Amino acid sequence: MRPALIIFDCDGVLIDSELLSAGTLIDALAAHGVEVDLAFVARHFIGRAYAVVPVEVRARFGIALPESFEAEYRARLVAAFEARLTVMEGAVEALAALDVPFCLATSSSPPRLAASLRITGLDRVFAGRAFTASEVARGKPAPDLFLHAAARMGADPRACVVVEDSGVGLQAGQAAGMEVWHFTGGRHFAVMELPLPAGVQPHRRFTSFAELRAAQPDLFRLSADAASSR
Repeated sequence: MRPALIIFDCDGVLIDSELLSAGTLIDALAAHGVEVDLAFVARHFIGRAYAVVPVEVRARFGIALPESFEAEYRARLVAAFEARLTVMEGAVEALAALDVPFCLATSSSPPRLAASLRITGLDRVFAGRAFTASEVARGKPAPDLFLHAAARMGADPRACVVVEDSGVGLQAGQAAGMEVWHFTGGRHFAVMELPLPAGVQPHRRFTSFAELRAAQPDLFRLSADAASSR
């Protein structure tokens, strides 16, 4: 299938941010007496919107995080991003060469997404085609965000591909009736166990954007050098 639209997740797919996010959240929670580790973050928070965090903390630890916690955490996170956030290797080149429509759909808040795109220079690439869970009633694993992105881009959901690193993201894409591709090139896959939810079966798996381009060359324009060598 040649997709009518490719919908990319942001964190852990386009930007190598999941370990930075997890470490920052672990430190922020520890300051409020909540001790969690990478395994806990992987099980409960990866791929989900921030709103899950205080609910999960209250349910599992009986601790109500103060209203100021979200702002404190986000300030710490942006500082970490400013210092160490990187684009996933090969992502910029792949997006520049992509020969089908594409957009971004993320569980990140609008301010966090804006900071991520500004820091990495992807803001120019996704101007007018970046959507967040704040725009829909239900976040991942519900299909709402991906259906919203498809509608905004004028694409039939059945002709869309979702590129995701998280199990809940793949679950959401699958629930939306879209083809789902599992990207496992982020550094977090080396240190976190990220089993997929029952019933989630990705159509393809890629460990890098180079691998994606090699496996799906029909989706990308040839560079001037490659074209002239033919």
